[in-house]
Amino acid sequence: MVSGDAAKEYVAGFAAGIAMVITGHPFDTVKVKLQAHNTKTQVKEYRNALHCTSRIISTEGVKGLYRGATSSFIGIALESSLFFGIYSQTKQLLQGESQISKPQLQVIIPSGAFAGTIISLILGPSELVKCRMQVQGKDSALSSYVRYNSPLDCALKTIKNEGIKGMFRGWLTTLLRESIGNAVFFTTYESSRYYMHSNLDHPQGQASKLLQDAGIGIITGGISGMAFWATVLPLDVAKTVIQTNPDAKSSRNPMLTLYSIYRRFGLRGCYAGLGPTLARAFPANAAAIVTLELIAKMLGVKRD
Repeated sequence: MVSGDAAKEYVAGFAAGIAMVITGHPFDTVKVKLQAHNTKTQVKEYRNALHCTSRIISTEGVKGLYRGATSSFIGIALESSLFFGIYSQTKQLLQGESQISKPQLQVIIPSGAFAGTIISLILGPSELVKCRMQVQGKDSALSSYVRYNSPLDCALKTIKNEGIKGMFRGWLTTLLRESIGNAVFFTTYESSRYYMHSNLDHPQGQASKLLQDAGIGIITGGISGMAFWATVLPLDVAKTVIQTNPDAKSSRNPMLTLYSIYRRFGLRGCYAGLGPTLARAFPANAAAIVTLELIAKMLGVKRD
């Protein structure tokens, strides 16, 4: 049975997901292109993130940075809703009647990992569509990829060519990324949030409190997002390569994929797209956490 506060966490999480897509999708598009194209051959398709961004804008306009955003809005909004709702409920279940307000890692880590595992079921197919839409572009040099007219067209062609299981290509890698990454995310978020609320003076007045809460949300959300991606970016690189490889019979083993990338490009190849990923991580997750906490407060959710 979903409690009143838990149900409100799902609503707040949904709003947080929308804020994350609006803020972070252009960075994500650049990241995916760097991961997919700069790990194919020894010759780099893009010199760096700025070069990639300028190529996208020159060939497709600003809207090219939001290619695949439709599936992101659907996938990430649902994922974010489940993500924060499941995390909140699992955390409450593991805490039981405990009155300890200090973050408990034995509660936070399994709660974050479990929430990540569940949402990977949604993220797997939605990110496959998003990544395939993002890598195609309009650049003639990248013509080896199948052309898709829309996210729905991409999903239908994938099912037609690869069957239903094709939609879940890279799912194991997504599961590993989300379970490990979200354990790190929530550990960083809960710990930094507790520390800041405990050590900052509590301002007087509603407006001052709101500003302080927003500032704490920006900092805790931003550093938590960066901690997530700094930890699991190699898995994300492997996922992108697996999901966008035109050869349906290519390996889906993330460790073999990473080893192949490492042999050809070294450690740098395993962290392809690091710049735009971290550049996206701070504002996107800051926007998500500020939105989450604002909506939760408006709905009267009781937080630690």
